[in-house]
Amino acid sequence: MELKTFSRIQNNAFGPDIFDDIHSFPECGGIGIFVGTIRNHHEGRAVKALKYTSYAPVAEKMIRQIEQEIQHKHGVSYVRVVHRIGALDIGDTAIIAMAYAPHRREAFAACEEAVERVKHEVPVWKEEFYMDGSSQYVEGCCIRKDIDAHSHGHSHTHHHDQQCRHEHAADDHLVQKTIQQNANIYQWHL
Repeated sequence: MELKTFSRIQNNAFGPDIFDDIHSFPECGGIGIFVGTIRNHHEGRAVKALKYTSYAPVAEKMIRQIEQEIQHKHGVSYVRVVHRIGALDIGDTAIIAMAYAPHRREAFAACEEAVERVKHEVPVWKEEFYMDGSSQYVEGCCIRKDIDAHSHGHSHTHHHDQQCRHEHAADDHLVQKTIQQNANIYQWHL
Protein backbone atom coordinates (compact mmCIF):
# COMPACT_ATOMS: atom_id res chain seq x y z
CA MET A 1 0.00 0.00 0.00
CA GLU A 2 1.40 3.37 -1.00
CA LEU A 3 0.60 6.25 1.31
CA LYS A 4 0.43 9.92 0.38
CA THR A 5 3.61 11.94 0.72
CA PHE A 6 3.20 15.43 2.12
CA SER A 7 5.04 17.95 4.26
CA ARG A 8 4.14 18.09 7.94
CA ILE A 9 5.01 21.81 7.99
CA GLN A 10 3.09 23.77 5.33
CA ASN A 11 2.90 27.40 4.23
CA ASN A 12 -0.49 27.10 2.54
CA ALA A 13 -4.00 26.42 3.79
CA PHE A 14 -4.86 22.73 4.05
CA GLY A 15 -7.70 20.46 5.10
CA PRO A 16 -8.35 16.83 6.04
CA ASP A 17 -8.25 15.81 2.37
CA ILE A 18 -4.43 15.77 2.44
CA PHE A 19 -4.48 12.66 4.66
CA ASP A 20 -4.78 9.07 3.46
CA ASP A 21 -8.32 7.72 3.30
CA ILE A 22 -9.64 5.35 5.98
CA HIS A 23 -10.53 2.87 3.21
CA SER A 24 -6.82 2.06 2.94
CA PHE A 25 -7.02 0.69 6.50
CA PRO A 26 -9.83 -1.92 6.58
CA GLU A 27 -8.73 -3.10 10.05
CA CYS A 28 -9.64 0.31 11.49
CA GLY A 29 -13.05 1.27 12.81
CA GLY A 30 -12.14 4.47 14.63
CA ILE A 31 -10.95 7.84 13.39
CA GLY A 32 -9.56 10.46 15.76
CA ILE A 33 -9.36 13.98 14.33
CA PHE A 34 -8.25 17.24 15.90
CA VAL A 35 -8.47 20.52 14.00
CA GLY A 36 -6.99 23.57 15.69
CA THR A 37 -8.04 26.99 14.41
CA ILE A 38 -7.08 30.55 15.27
CA ARG A 39 -9.33 32.16 17.89
CA ASN A 40 -9.89 35.87 18.45
CA HIS A 41 -8.68 36.11 22.05
CA HIS A 42 -5.90 35.00 24.37
CA GLU A 43 -5.66 35.62 28.11
CA GLY A 44 -8.18 38.44 27.94
CA ARG A 45 -6.60 40.18 24.96
CA ALA A 46 -8.27 40.61 21.56
CA VAL A 47 -6.26 38.81 18.89
CA LYS A 48 -6.51 39.94 15.25
CA ALA A 49 -4.04 37.49 13.67
CA LEU A 50 -0.96 35.43 14.34
CA LYS A 51 2.14 34.13 12.69
CA TYR A 52 3.82 30.75 13.06
CA THR A 53 7.50 30.34 12.26
CA SER A 54 9.47 27.14 12.32
CA TYR A 55 12.84 25.59 11.82
CA ALA A 56 11.26 23.38 9.14
CA PRO A 57 13.98 20.74 8.51
CA VAL A 58 14.00 19.67 12.15
CA ALA A 59 10.25 20.22 12.66
CA GLU A 60 9.52 17.83 9.77
CA LYS A 61 11.83 15.18 11.19
CA MET A 62 10.48 15.55 14.71
CA ILE A 63 6.81 15.34 13.70
CA ARG A 64 7.47 12.17 11.69
CA GLN A 65 9.32 10.66 14.67
CA ILE A 66 6.45 11.56 17.00
CA GLU A 67 3.98 9.94 14.58
CA GLN A 68 5.99 6.69 14.54
CA GLU A 69 6.36 6.60 18.33
CA ILE A 70 2.64 7.18 18.88
CA GLN A 71 1.66 4.64 16.24
CA HIS A 72 3.75 2.02 18.02
CA LYS A 73 2.72 3.05 21.55
CA HIS A 74 -1.03 3.02 20.92
CA GLY A 75 -1.11 0.21 18.34
CA VAL A 76 -2.80 2.38 15.72
CA SER A 77 -2.46 1.95 11.98
CA TYR A 78 -2.10 5.61 11.03
CA VAL A 79 -1.08 8.86 12.73
CA ARG A 80 -0.34 12.08 10.85
CA VAL A 81 0.03 15.69 11.96
CA VAL A 82 0.31 18.80 9.78
CA HIS A 83 1.13 22.25 11.16
CA ARG A 84 0.75 25.51 9.29
CA ILE A 85 3.36 28.25 9.31
CA GLY A 86 3.12 31.83 8.11
CA ALA A 87 0.49 34.51 8.69
CA LEU A 88 -2.93 33.21 9.79
CA ASP A 89 -6.21 35.02 10.32
CA ILE A 90 -8.96 34.29 12.82
CA GLY A 91 -10.67 31.03 11.88
CA ASP A 92 -7.76 29.70 9.79
CA THR A 93 -6.62 26.13 10.46
CA ALA A 94 -3.27 25.93 12.25
CA ILE A 95 -2.94 22.20 12.93
CA ILE A 96 -4.68 18.96 12.03
CA ALA A 97 -3.98 15.56 13.58
CA MET A 98 -5.54 12.34 12.33
CA ALA A 99 -5.34 8.81 13.74
CA TYR A 100 -6.91 5.57 12.48
CA ALA A 101 -7.27 2.67 14.89
CA PRO A 102 -9.29 -0.51 15.37
CA HIS A 103 -11.30 1.22 18.12
CA ARG A 104 -12.18 4.78 19.13
CA ARG A 105 -10.23 4.75 22.40
CA GLU A 106 -6.88 4.20 20.68
CA ALA A 107 -7.74 6.67 17.92
CA PHE A 108 -8.63 9.41 20.43
CA ALA A 109 -5.56 8.74 22.59
CA ALA A 110 -3.18 8.74 19.63
CA CYS A 111 -4.65 11.91 18.15
CA GLU A 112 -4.55 13.76 21.46
CA GLU A 113 -0.98 12.73 22.26
CA ALA A 114 0.17 13.67 18.75
CA VAL A 115 -1.15 17.23 19.11
CA GLU A 116 0.18 17.54 22.67
CA ARG A 117 3.68 16.43 21.70
CA VAL A 118 3.88 18.52 18.53
CA LYS A 119 2.78 21.63 20.44
CA HIS A 120 5.40 21.11 23.16
CA GLU A 121 8.34 19.45 21.41
CA VAL A 122 8.54 20.67 17.84
CA PRO A 123 10.33 23.95 16.94
CA VAL A 124 7.29 25.97 15.88
CA TRP A 125 6.91 29.46 17.38
CA LYS A 126 3.71 31.48 17.62
CA GLU A 127 3.55 35.28 17.51
CA GLU A 128 0.19 36.85 18.33
CA PHE A 129 -0.88 40.22 16.93
CA TYR A 130 -3.40 42.12 19.06
CA MET A 131 -6.08 44.66 18.24
CA ASP A 132 -4.15 47.33 20.18
CA GLY A 133 -1.28 47.09 17.67
CA SER A 134 1.11 45.16 19.91
CA SER A 135 2.40 41.62 19.43
CA GLN A 136 4.27 38.97 21.39
CA TYR A 137 5.54 35.42 21.13
CA VAL A 138 3.49 32.89 23.08
CA GLU A 139 4.54 29.53 24.48
CA GLY A 140 2.57 26.50 23.25
CA CYS A 141 -0.42 25.52 25.37
CA CYS A 142 -1.12 21.97 26.44
CA ILE A 143 -4.50 20.45 25.71
CA ARG A 144 -4.81 18.44 28.93
CA LYS A 145 -4.14 19.53 32.47
CA ASP A 146 -4.95 16.22 34.13
CA ILE A 147 -2.03 14.11 32.89
CA ASP A 148 -0.47 12.19 35.76
CA ALA A 149 3.28 12.67 35.43
CA HIS A 150 4.09 9.49 37.36
CA SER A 151 1.96 7.24 35.16
CA HIS A 152 3.78 8.54 32.09
CA GLY A 153 7.26 8.20 33.55
CA HIS A 154 7.97 11.92 33.59
CA SER A 155 9.58 13.81 36.41
CA HIS A 156 7.61 16.31 38.47
CA THR A 157 9.59 19.10 36.83
CA HIS A 158 8.67 17.88 33.35
CA HIS A 159 5.02 17.64 34.36
CA HIS A 160 5.15 21.16 35.76
CA ASP A 161 6.72 22.41 32.53
CA GLN A 162 3.90 20.79 30.55
CA GLN A 163 1.25 22.78 32.40
CA CYS A 164 -0.54 25.42 30.40
CA ARG A 165 1.96 28.23 31.04
CA HIS A 166 2.25 31.32 28.93
CA GLU A 167 5.55 33.11 29.28
CA HIS A 168 5.95 36.16 27.14
CA ALA A 169 9.21 37.62 25.93
CA ALA A 170 10.01 41.19 26.93
CA ASP A 171 11.14 42.22 23.47
CA ASP A 172 11.25 40.83 19.94
CA HIS A 173 15.06 41.03 19.73
CA LEU A 174 15.41 38.55 22.60
CA VAL A 175 12.88 36.20 21.01
CA GLN A 176 14.58 36.33 17.62
CA LYS A 177 17.94 35.62 19.26
CA THR A 178 16.43 32.63 21.09
CA ILE A 179 14.92 31.30 17.86
CA GLN A 180 18.28 31.54 16.13
CA GLN A 181 20.04 29.79 19.02
CA ASN A 182 17.43 27.01 18.94
CA ALA A 183 17.86 26.68 15.18
CA ASN A 184 21.60 26.24 15.69
CA ILE A 185 21.02 23.61 18.38
CA TYR A 186 18.41 21.76 16.30
CA GLN A 187 20.83 21.66 13.36
CA TRP A 188 22.79 19.03 15.30
CA HIS A 189 19.75 16.72 15.16
CA LEU A 190 19.73 16.60 11.37
